[in-house]
Amino acid sequence: MTNINITPETTRIGWIGTGVMGTSMCSHLISKGFKTTVYNRTKSKSQSLLDQGANWADSPRGVAENSDVIFSIVGFPSDVRNVILGNDGALKGCSAGDVLVDMTTSEPSLAIEIAEQAAASGVHSVDAPVSGGDVGAREARLSIMIGGEKSVVDALQPCWDAMGKTIIYQGGPGAGQHTKMVNQTLIATNMIGVCEALLYAYQAGLDLDTVMKSVASGAAGSWSLSNLGPRIIQGNFDPGFFVEHFIKDMGIALSEAKRMGLSLPGLALSHQLYIALASQGHQRDGTHALQLALANLAGIDWKSRSI
Repeated sequence: MTNINITPETTRIGWIGTGVMGTSMCSHLISKGFKTTVYNRTKSKSQSLLDQGANWADSPRGVAENSDVIFSIVGFPSDVRNVILGNDGALKGCSAGDVLVDMTTSEPSLAIEIAEQAAASGVHSVDAPVSGGDVGAREARLSIMIGGEKSVVDALQPCWDAMGKTIIYQGGPGAGQHTKMVNQTLIATNMIGVCEALLYAYQAGLDLDTVMKSVASGAAGSWSLSNLGPRIIQGNFDPGFFVEHFIKDMGIALSEAKRMGLSLPGLALSHQLYIALASQGHQRDGTHALQLALANLAGIDWKSRSI
């Protein structure tokens, strides 16, 4: 049984990655009273956290040297490998008994590799990807899917409570990442349905807001429809989650499916549609920007239509 006591009074938090999601998530921990040290490749993106009282470190290693529990949420598996296992990565700055928590959506195999290397240094490792987008991060109601040693995960409960509402332990190292692949597979095909349905409604001459009142609360309802549908209608494609990161996630899921001998044609279709969307210059838009590509196929300029 691992004896870890996490409290704002005794536990120093480290945070690596202050992007769309990470800034809000880290902010909640600071608000709970945790002394926090942060790092991001672009320091200016951490300014709001520094203003809130966080300390700055010049590297992931520097974060770990000044922290007991180190969280990371970055872009791609290569970024995870760099900020955790790299020459100036967090593991190099950890002491025995520290905890590494990667909240990036990444490869299950990498989560297992990190856990093995961390254990060799007496360090604990947890993979804890999240779902809920920018809104869920801001409102501290993320779904957190967790893999790792159960006693360590349980000890981190004050941190989970600060960031999320649905906090589920899934199993050993990599289990959190596998669960996130299930999540992304569900979203991938659902997003096609949301965009196609709103495109159909528009072409049929229906009032989109009125249509939403009928369908969003019934059997066709979904998180994507209720939260991203209004943004699509408004022509607001600001990112809650980047297209390029979603393409990465679907690629991981397809690779894992192939390894397990599974054929997932719906996911493969969504992956190809999003690759096409990115090629049109929308890689840094939100995932609901798929509407633009599908509308374009129908000869409709979605952003310039009368809203």
